[in-house]
Amino acid sequence: MLNKKQNRSSFYILFLFFLIFFIKFSTTNVFAKIYKITDIEISEPYDLNFSKEKVIDVAFKKAFEELMLTLTTSENSYLSKTKNLKLIKTLIESFSIVDEKFIDNKYIAKFEVNFNKKEVLNFFEKKNIFSSIPKKKKLFILPILVDLTQNEILLFSENPFYINWNKFYEKHYLLEYVLPNEDLDDFHIFRNNLDNIENYDFNEIISKYQLNDYIILILFKNKNDLRILSRINLNNNLVVLNKSFSEKNLNNEDNLNYIIKDLKLGFENNWKKINLINTSIKLPITISVDSKRYDLIEKFEKKIISLDLVSNFYIESFSNQETIFKITYNGTPDKFIEEFNLEKIKINLSNNVWKIND
Repeated sequence: MLNKKQNRSSFYILFLFFLIFFIKFSTTNVFAKIYKITDIEISEPYDLNFSKEKVIDVAFKKAFEELMLTLTTSENSYLSKTKNLKLIKTLIESFSIVDEKFIDNKYIAKFEVNFNKKEVLNFFEKKNIFSSIPKKKKLFILPILVDLTQNEILLFSENPFYINWNKFYEKHYLLEYVLPNEDLDDFHIFRNNLDNIENYDFNEIISKYQLNDYIILILFKNKNDLRILSRINLNNNLVVLNKSFSEKNLNNEDNLNYIIKDLKLGFENNWKKINLINTSIKLPITISVDSKRYDLIEKFEKKIISLDLVSNFYIESFSNQETIFKITYNGTPDKFIEEFNLEKIKINLSNNVWKIND
């Protein structure tokens, strides 16, 4: 009996050793996580001055520009204009040419460029800039154009914002918009609430699309002047924005595209601010996991690796009873707990050392 216990104990210690080795090895990958920029297409004349190295450098600059526009709000978009190739190369983890061809004396290639996440975040931190988690989001948008001179609502095919909203798109946009279908019942709702349209919630329409996130976009047109009210609900954060444009003829395509671009930029900024990585917050967290629950340890570790707000983690100690993780988190305790609640991983906060349960 004693021999069996010793064998079991030896086996368990050996298992823990390999488990911890695996986790230690995996944690190094936290810092090898990447920002992947795809579909960077470069076209250059194929002549005596052609240099593939120069083409690659152009791809690096273009990929860096795309990355900066994706991660930063418009106030910091100046970073996308950086042409310091030496700096850009220090942030690149790897790259690949996924397609290349020669057409009419032109070299055309598509690149994928992987930026080292840790180095990119360090780059932002040195500049005292908070970048954003590049989360894609699908949301419902309801554009309503009110012509004040005619006292009428322009909907669907009568509304140039409805027709053109999704025609204007940039690769670095994180928000994907779902427009309403042309529905006669919706038309009556608009008509019946014309006098109270700024305060009406439109829940009957929003609920049809089964999207928790939405924007009610009400545009008041008075000749060539435009006043815009945006009610933005993202991640249960409700924000109301007001904006005005003067001397913008909506029949002019350039004017219309300018307004749509400006509005979309504002919505992107709002979404990015919700997802800022505040590297000035360095919340130290100590968590204990039952060492016998290797399935739970693996689940916990995968979740930790996937979190953009985790800047560092390692195993402080382990025994046959518990494995202790040390984590540095760039967010609040509530946000950390919320992330694990989504995975149905419960965290017991009753002690200084939090404990993972399932």
